[in-house]
Amino acid sequence: MRLILASQSPRRLELLARLGIVPDAVIPADIDESVLKGELPAPYARRVAAAKAAAVAEPGALTLAADVVVAAGRRILPKTETEAEGRQCLELLSGRRHRVHCAVTLIDGAGKARHRLSSSIVTFKRLSAEEVDAYLASNEWRGKAGGYAIQGRAEALIRALRGSYSGVMGLPLFETRALLKAAGYPLG
Repeated sequence: MRLILASQSPRRLELLARLGIVPDAVIPADIDESVLKGELPAPYARRVAAAKAAAVAEPGALTLAADVVVAAGRRILPKTETEAEGRQCLELLSGRRHRVHCAVTLIDGAGKARHRLSSSIVTFKRLSAEEVDAYLASNEWRGKAGGYAIQGRAEALIRALRGSYSGVMGLPLFETRALLKAAGYPLG
């Protein structure tokens, strides 16, 4: 059974490998990820994951896509591209809880889409100016939702996590495995 991963994320490939899965094709979805007016974080993550999967789905193949959203209340934090954005996100998250929603969509060979959502609560310690500067100097924040990567140096700044570590990384393995199993994908 052919499996397409609609992402170029090395983290998603690494996470799939933890399930013993190497996708047959990696086809990044080129879609508009703009937030719609009034859109809340969890529905946004579900919509984008579904759109990514639909954009690259092929008849007869399974297509897997995911989207991760870091939310401070109702606010969707950006995938940080500039140091100023990274600093703004880290200062906002410092000493407080936030939610990370990771939506997963699997489209089967007949075109039927199945969806799952993993929502986690992450609590950062109160960050000093030096800690923020040091993290920004690492460049791990670049291109990351909310300006941090839990699997890197930021892990030492996180006081608590309630939910899915792999979901915060970008692909919740429990939900992904359940979707693949339901679609008949051979898993050990």
